[in-house]
Amino acid sequence: MSSENLETRKRILDAALALLESGDAQAVRMADIAKKTGISRQAVYLHFATRAELLIATTRHLDELRDVQNRLTPSRSAKTGVARLDAYVEAWGGYIPEMYGVGKALMAMSDTDEAAAEAWNERMTAMREGCEAAIHALKRDDTLSTTYSVAEATDMLWTLLSVRNWEHLTQACGWSQKKYIKTMTATARRLFVREN
Repeated sequence: MSSENLETRKRILDAALALLESGDAQAVRMADIAKKTGISRQAVYLHFATRAELLIATTRHLDELRDVQNRLTPSRSAKTGVARLDAYVEAWGGYIPEMYGVGKALMAMSDTDEAAAEAWNERMTAMREGCEAAIHALKRDDTLSTTYSVAEATDMLWTLLSVRNWEHLTQACGWSQKKYIKTMTATARRLFVREN
């Protein structure tokens, strides 16, 4: 891809990101993105064949801008399952406020918009894989609570760390981000780490 095409692609992704973060979930149509970037709708479709493809690419673009891969390094390189669990809760929990605008828009659109649902499901599948890796690390170390299977523990951790739960605790209940991370880390340990 030429540098001009790469620059146009980035402009499209930046525009889609800005529209999602603006809170106007309805203004994330291909025509709206074309208008915001000053290019034709046809040009948008040359870079992204479908709206779902564009929305998925936008969530990945946000991940790149926020350096998510680097944030996950402490979890991925942790020496123990408990350390991996703690690091994953901190990495994901710390990222939620930064992706919340996009997440909130995609969640709001998901009931009636297949492309938004596909983009949000792709994002949540990736997050679930991180949960599963943390639970597998506990199992590997023989420190996973015997109360749950790996699948059950993954389901529960995925639910515990959901954006909606973060939203309820920080937005509705007024918890600080620091309290949220500390409490989720302690809760995850109580639920999933076997007592000696």
